[in-house]
Amino acid sequence: MAGNREEAPDYGRGVVIMDDWPGYDLSLFTYPQHYYGDLAYVLIPHGIIVDRIERLAKDIMKDIGYCDIMVLCVLKGGYKFCADLVEHLKNISRNSDGYVSMKVDFIRLKSYRNILIVEDVVGTGRTMKALLSSIEKYKPNMIKVASLLVKRTPRSDGFRPDYAGFEIPNLFVVGYALDYNEYFRDLNHICVINEHGKEKYRV
Repeated sequence: MAGNREEAPDYGRGVVIMDDWPGYDLSLFTYPQHYYGDLAYVLIPHGIIVDRIERLAKDIMKDIGYCDIMVLCVLKGGYKFCADLVEHLKNISRNSDGYVSMKVDFIRLKSYRNILIVEDVVGTGRTMKALLSSIEKYKPNMIKVASLLVKRTPRSDGFRPDYAGFEIPNLFVVGYALDYNEYFRDLNHICVINEHGKEKYRV
């Protein structure tokens, strides 16, 4: 029966947020007062982000097993996602029979064994493909990519990360360390910026 057939999970799709998703009203959440008037709505609340990252950590450990991992964080937008993901990976390791040695680096290329690249957003995919190409020269045993967000954009070259938190419409999002000209990194939720906010913080 079709219902009994097990298929390999598609970690690269993540939670899919459809184009017609209206988001959450800002008045339902707390956020820094200095951004009042600059945001359209909350796309993904902080609590959902945290829960999804915990699940990603479980998926990653189940998939790659208990091998030593070098986590490469793509700065700057990826640092918060990376820190939270690594914390969950360490918790899983601490509460299991196997021990995983985990080191974190910030895209300084040298010889690595098993690599997990942590990125904030995959858009067109071109940047990540270039990065993978440069890392592959060092012949690691394994390279996996985890991205908090994957944007559905007509400019995508088809690249998909191995693990994705959320697949989102082609929106201008800020928060959870995603910035607009260095603003909004202190916003916990992932929100859609409005035209007033774009104009206010334009350089």
